[in-house]
Amino acid sequence: MNADGWLADTRTSYDTVAVSYADQIREALSGKPYLRAALVLFADLVHTAGGGLVADVGCGPGHVTAHLHELGLDAFGIDLSPVMIDVARRDHPSLRFEVGSMTDLDLADESVAGLLAFWSLIHVPDDVIPTVFGHFRRVLRPGGPLLLGFHVGDESRLKTQGYGGHPMKVHVHRRQPGQVAAWLRDAGFTVEAHLLTDPDESLPGALLFARRQP
Repeated sequence: MNADGWLADTRTSYDTVAVSYADQIREALSGKPYLRAALVLFADLVHTAGGGLVADVGCGPGHVTAHLHELGLDAFGIDLSPVMIDVARRDHPSLRFEVGSMTDLDLADESVAGLLAFWSLIHVPDDVIPTVFGHFRRVLRPGGPLLLGFHVGDESRLKTQGYGGHPMKVHVHRRQPGQVAAWLRDAGFTVEAHLLTDPDESLPGALLFARRQP
């Protein structure tokens, strides 16, 4: 699976499902108290570190970006899918959204005070994760907080349909928090905490808090 191939498949898949996806998850946070609590903590960490721009990387239709804005953060969203960005701009016209890839973030060094990747790493192959985390470290200010959310498990599967029955072609990777934490440490982050969510469900999640080292 080459880089151009999986990126192109991911972009096309989410362009295809963008409108249906946005309709399905628009109120998703309202039923997820632990996710909302994690976002409140993340906002507090950003404020405590001095505040500033916050990047929501892999923002999709922008519902989490908007929630961060409601928490008082100067948040903007980046997504690989141009149609997702169109939907985000439609639904949240007062916020900033731009097309971009976490594999090559078009942001200046040390330009953001915090960075969030909420279930947007799940399509990135293992061998590309160090590159992604290298970009996260590069664009974060020293001491800036990072919050990751991802599926927990040990396997990957090919998703061929979703969100309204539309065709997709994306690999979905489940990972153990310990592995993600090790990648972060190798990239120059200090891992501060992680929370396992829905551990008794078929698809548990993890929230991992880290901070960029100087």
